[in-house]
Amino acid sequence: MDYYKPEQLEQWDKQYVWHPFTQMRQWQKEKPLIIAKGEGSYLYDLEGNKYLDGISSLWVTVHGHRKKEINRAIIEQLDQLAHSTLLGQANIPSTLLARKLVEITPEGLNKVFYSESGSTAVEIGLKIAYQYWQQRGEEKYKTKRKFVSLANAYHGDTIGSVSVGGINLFHKIFAGLLFETVNAPSPYCYRCPLHLNRESCTMDCVREMESLLADHHHEIAGVVIEPLVQGAAGMLVAPEGYLAGVRELCTRFDVLLIADEVAVGFGRTGKMFACAHENVKPDIMCLAKGITGGYLPLAATMVTDEIYQAFLGEIDECRTFYHGHTYTGNPVACAAALANLELFARDQLIAGLQEKIAFFSADLKRFMELQHVGDVRQKGLMAGIEIVGNKAAKEPFAIKYNIPHRIVLEARKNGLIIRPLDNVIVLMPILSMSLAELKRLLDITYAAIRKVTEEEAL
Repeated sequence: MDYYKPEQLEQWDKQYVWHPFTQMRQWQKEKPLIIAKGEGSYLYDLEGNKYLDGISSLWVTVHGHRKKEINRAIIEQLDQLAHSTLLGQANIPSTLLARKLVEITPEGLNKVFYSESGSTAVEIGLKIAYQYWQQRGEEKYKTKRKFVSLANAYHGDTIGSVSVGGINLFHKIFAGLLFETVNAPSPYCYRCPLHLNRESCTMDCVREMESLLADHHHEIAGVVIEPLVQGAAGMLVAPEGYLAGVRELCTRFDVLLIADEVAVGFGRTGKMFACAHENVKPDIMCLAKGITGGYLPLAATMVTDEIYQAFLGEIDECRTFYHGHTYTGNPVACAAALANLELFARDQLIAGLQEKIAFFSADLKRFMELQHVGDVRQKGLMAGIEIVGNKAAKEPFAIKYNIPHRIVLEARKNGLIIRPLDNVIVLMPILSMSLAELKRLLDITYAAIRKVTEEEAL
């Protein structure tokens, strides 16, 4: 790549690039952070400044940047084949990866459908579930055309995944485009009166889902859920036992359970998949983000043999799943994913996370001492720190003060990249970070929150 001066790249970025989830008027006013390279837990900008990657480059990086084993796997695959379609053909890495995913995911998920992002993985799951019931053969199943979506849910940005989402900030504007869902209250609500009695909270939330399914199961194709943690909602953590309770209800009422493990999968919660915490076996599981270790776009939607069988038939029966993507099962991405999973096994990464998670959890407790931290929510190496103007009422600062963004900029001055979700500061460290790096991440975040919020309070 030709060398360009930083000021030239900054100008061109502002002139030509529309950034996602970014207010571009604000972007135009500020000096952009342009990343030039990565190494281990760090990113470097065009001027050589070094930053700890506190969000795993949007929740995807597992073993660090420029991991030599993944680099090598990609290079070796490029020497063989960059891409060929999976429509009516196969390739070696996608076949090997599918076999590996079946081995490591919950029992019964024996078929893998590839795509490129978490949104498409969920979209595919919804379409498979819908078509499955339409092809079951019995008339009573043809009314199962709706999905249960939870308040505060986020499942991606395509129309189907937005339809089963529940965050007004992201989704309200598109209401006229969306299909109808059956809305369930969120069990992840940390402000409910039962917050201090989690066992009672679990029972009440499961009973509400039971009542909903009892009334509507004849029209419900599936329940879509983020197991254990609603990430984009601000790291809201479900009460223990809720996921297992929903699994039992879906079985009882003949409804498919669709587990969106896009954000929580591949070690984020302390186990390879979040469903494993409660020994839950979903009917459909959606995977992305950490699947390639943070290298390349790849996603997978996994289903049971029972679901798969409903799509088999003669050509003239038209039972085929007519869905596909040009880069489905891309061999380079699949090679990266295989190398990623080999590192999980070789380095015993999941076992090694337990000490880090304990440290992370213990050190986060001090954030509640800060005058403008209303709550700290954490599961595994995922955390959300809620910033409030009024701690007693848990009211956020007025949006005009842009406090979360100012905290991010303050942290950046001190060598840390983090990102907010509304008024929640998200910490999503790279899983391979050392304890010393985790400590630095927490120290910089603590200092940034204190400095910016106390200045504003004055």
